[in-house]
Formats: sequence, structure tokens, C-alpha cells
Amino acid sequence: MSQPNSPTPRTRVVREAHRGVYDRETAYRILDEGFLCHVGFSIDGQPFVIPTLYGRKDDQLFVHGSAASRMLKQMRESLPVCVTVTLVDGFVLARSIFNQSMNYRSVVVLGKATLVDDPAQKLEALHLLSEHIIPGRWDDVRQPNERELKQTSVLRLPIEEFSSKVRAGGAIDDEEDYSFPTWAGVLPLQMKPGEPIADERLLEGQQVPKYVRDYSRNQPIKN
Repeated sequence: MSQPNSPTPRTRVVREAHRGVYDRETAYRILDEGFLCHVGFSIDGQPFVIPTLYGRKDDQLFVHGSAASRMLKQMRESLPVCVTVTLVDGFVLARSIFNQSMNYRSVVVLGKATLVDDPAQKLEALHLLSEHIIPGRWDDVRQPNERELKQTSVLRLPIEEFSSKVRAGGAIDDEEDYSFPTWAGVLPLQMKPGEPIADERLLEGQQVPKYVRDYSRNQPIKN
């Protein structure tokens, strides 16, 4: 595990500063549980935010993209980006609508992303992305061919300038509102897989793999 992170003026949490968390273990636990990020960048003064998949290895974040995307077409040597990941754990219902909230965990990573150009490194990064989303799937499917690799791009972003923000616990009301006659508390939210649905052209005898049947996003933190 890397050394503890010190927040920069750009990553220090300002609003609800007590919810700011700056250690790598917390950030990596959030990143390893999530799989969808939003990548923010600017082209000619116009901001864009693109949702996409990602994976992490050590202190590197790998972001999936299409070679035809606006973001990748603008890249030369590197591109300043802001990557965010958010996990929602529950709705916090307070007695006052002003104090309604959410329990959540989020990470913001700032830095310059670069393209993974080397074919072997790109293939390794795509394997990482696949295993981050559904561990075990990569070895069960056809590997990407040369044409597919050219159509796919991967960005590498060092996890150097980052911060986490976490909200947990129950409602926090104004003292005078605790006598207001309404229900207050937390409605927990979880991401749970449903029953697998077989493809209509599935070959006869193909069973649901264990990694699909037992799928869960509550994964242990990776070193």
C-alpha cells in the first residue's frame, strides 16, 4: 500500500469538511467496489463529462474508451481530467426537508491521463477492466482481435491527487424539529444482482457460471 495522501488545495473538501477522507485505503475500497466513473475534461473551453468503465491496479486508474470518442481525438501527450466515482448507500429521511440527505462514499481523482498505446499493455489493461467488472469472465470468452483492439482505447491516470468524501449515519435535525410528527430514519440502498437471463441463442448445455451466479460488488480491497 502507498504512503498516506495529503490533500491539495484542489482536492481538500470544503463543504462538510468533516466528511473528507484522504487515506488511500478508503479511496481504493470505494474504487474497487464501484465500476462506473465519470470523466470530466474541457475542449476549447467547453466542459464535457463522460460516463465510462474503469479498473485499478496499484496506484494507477485505467479508464475505458472508444478510439472514436471526442475526448480521445483531442489527446496528444496527455489530457487534464477529473474522474469521479460515487456509491450511494442510502436515503437519509429527516423531519425537515432541508435536512434530507444521502449516505454515500465518493472519490475524486485529478491528474493528466495518457493513452495506453503499447498493444501488450493495452491488452493487459483490458484484462484488468474485465476482471474488475466481472472477475473470471475474461478466461471464459473470446479474446479481442486486432481490429477490436484498434477500436478500443484505454487511458492511464496516476492516482496521485485525490480525496474521498463519506457520509454515514442517521438524520441530523434541528432540535426544534425532533417533536415534528413524521417518520425519520435511513432507507438503505444496495446494488444486488437479479436472476441471470440466458441469451436466446445460448448453446445447449451452457450453465450459468459460478462467477455470475454468486456475483457481488462487495469485493475485498486489492493491493
